[in-house]
Amino acid sequence: MKPTMSSVKIYPLGDAAIVLQLGEEIAPEVHERVKAVARYLEQHPFKGLVEYVPAFTTVTVYYDPWLVSQKGELAPYAEVERHLRQMLSQLPASAATAPAQIKEIPVVYGGDFGPDLTFVAQHTGLRPQEVIALHTQPQYLVYMIGFAPGFPYLGGMDPRIAAPRKQVPRKVIPAGAVGIAGQQTGVYPLETPGGWQLIGRTPLTLFDPQRESPSLLNMGDLVRFVPIAEREFATWKEGTHEH
Repeated sequence: MKPTMSSVKIYPLGDAAIVLQLGEEIAPEVHERVKAVARYLEQHPFKGLVEYVPAFTTVTVYYDPWLVSQKGELAPYAEVERHLRQMLSQLPASAATAPAQIKEIPVVYGGDFGPDLTFVAQHTGLRPQEVIALHTQPQYLVYMIGFAPGFPYLGGMDPRIAAPRKQVPRKVIPAGAVGIAGQQTGVYPLETPGGWQLIGRTPLTLFDPQRESPSLLNMGDLVRFVPIAEREFATWKEGTHEH
């Protein structure tokens, strides 16, 4: 989907970054715009581009002012803004993209693996098994990766299982913990503090810096949670589970 010039807001972020705001709300069509811009910058980097960071509704472009200004000959922000506006005018109205990858995330729900499942059930007026059924039903869209390396921000959770963050965050949450906070769900890729309600845990490693692609999930992927028995956790962890 081609972002129209009137719908895109462009503004500075400090003296070495510029933000493209491609929409006003978290929505699949805005996500497609974000992906289109990110794809173009990946394929057509301009001189002085340091990196780009896609988010829910924005792409932030970081640049080297000295290189962009051609060693002081041009105003760096104006030059980057000019380049980005030209880029927007060249984006195709629609682009053929490869089908999104659907990645299954096995999860042991409840018990020691999901100590807050009971709370979520009580808060929503549902039985624990109903919470699990509603959590595993959708096909979630990975809108972006952030907060911690490999942490997926997912869209598509059923609002019937929404639950507030914990009033006092845990000091340590294990890697692989699956949680709910408000109307969002996600998976902690690393051991970290956090305040989400933990309903389960996956044996999969979401982030491994030694892998060729460190993050298991990427922006634009589709995710489906699959319940597994506690006895299966170790075999998945060891990579000996047979699909």
